[in-house]
Amino acid sequence: MFRLVYEPIDTASFRNALVGPEDGAVAIFEGVVRNHAHGRRVSYLEYHAYESMAQRRLEEIGASARKEFLIRDIGILHRLGRINPAECSVAVVVTAAHRAAAFDACRFAIDAVKKTVPIWKKEFYEDGEAWVGGRD
Repeated sequence: MFRLVYEPIDTASFRNALVGPEDGAVAIFEGVVRNHAHGRRVSYLEYHAYESMAQRRLEEIGASARKEFLIRDIGILHRLGRINPAECSVAVVVTAAHRAAAFDACRFAIDAVKKTVPIWKKEFYEDGEAWVGGRD
């Protein structure tokens, strides 16, 4: 399950769709919107993407994680559009027989998303707005 979504991410439902009885570990990463950045108060964010390329890249990251780590399943959801502080912007769920593989694959996946998926963030502050460079 690799998708770009405009609706809120329900991490519990996402997890439940991937976990199976053979799994001994589930690693979940949730990226959430902070209410501050660069010394300024953030009112909300907007995420924009080159959607067809971003979708393909999410799938490639999942395939790479399956090849590199002893995991059973992986899924990545990334929100687009307006997102408020404390809301989930990205979720990675990895299932595996053992925790080390699940943790390692989860970290690999979110790092790859941040480095390689064509998604851009615009921060809206109380006193203006800015496109944010870099991938934090």
